[in-house]
Amino acid sequence: MLKSILGSLLITVLPTVALADGGHAQNQKGAVLSAENPEIDPNFDILAAHVHREGRVVTFHMTLSGTAGETVPEPQGALAGAPVQSYVWPTSLAPDTVGFEGGEGILALVATSHPDFDDTPLFDEDGDGDLKNDGARWHSHWVVLTPNEACGPGALSVRDIPDGATPKMPATWPGLPIYIDSPGYSPVLAAEEITINVAFADEGQVEGLKYDGVTSALRVNRNVHAPLLCVTDVFDVASGDLSLPGKLH
Repeated sequence: MLKSILGSLLITVLPTVALADGGHAQNQKGAVLSAENPEIDPNFDILAAHVHREGRVVTFHMTLSGTAGETVPEPQGALAGAPVQSYVWPTSLAPDTVGFEGGEGILALVATSHPDFDDTPLFDEDGDGDLKNDGARWHSHWVVLTPNEACGPGALSVRDIPDGATPKMPATWPGLPIYIDSPGYSPVLAAEEITINVAFADEGQVEGLKYDGVTSALRVNRNVHAPLLCVTDVFDVASGDLSLPGKLH
């Protein structure tokens, strides 16, 4: 199921991405390396994606050819149609690893910016005392991605919660009708690097973790639900083929 979902994304939203990195180049620590591509905004042009751990703490890391987080969406003034830009680590972990109800889908860690709405109601990223005005600040989410024909033939969306359904969600779920968690992990952006540290309850939860690196754009559906949040563009994929070749070290 995971391979079919990833293949769907590759076929439908990657027609302009050069797939020269399908050889899955890795360094000695298992990072997925990607050749520089001058046709991509350098701030989303991935040179390497790597994930490593120290005990229960797993560090998700991405190296860009430009400046991490420098490019952010232009505000549209409303939730409907709002743009989102993201750095994404698709993983082989099951969604219930981080508290979602089990089921199909790709569990991905993302860092996002979206100036038209705030989906981290427990956190005040800019420290101004207002919990509802921080969407443009780069922040983290866990999301579950699934195919959704309403986003386009074979396209992906963040998995929707049907009206009236009450699936299990993580404790820091922001209340949106999609499989999204706002855990409060602060992305660290320094020059060409973006890093997120994640603490898991048990080291065994991440045994055998495989991963990839993606930079992408999403957009809130004009109907604001079903689907709510569609993947609309993919700028770069570290592996070139979304095969999750990265190995946790």
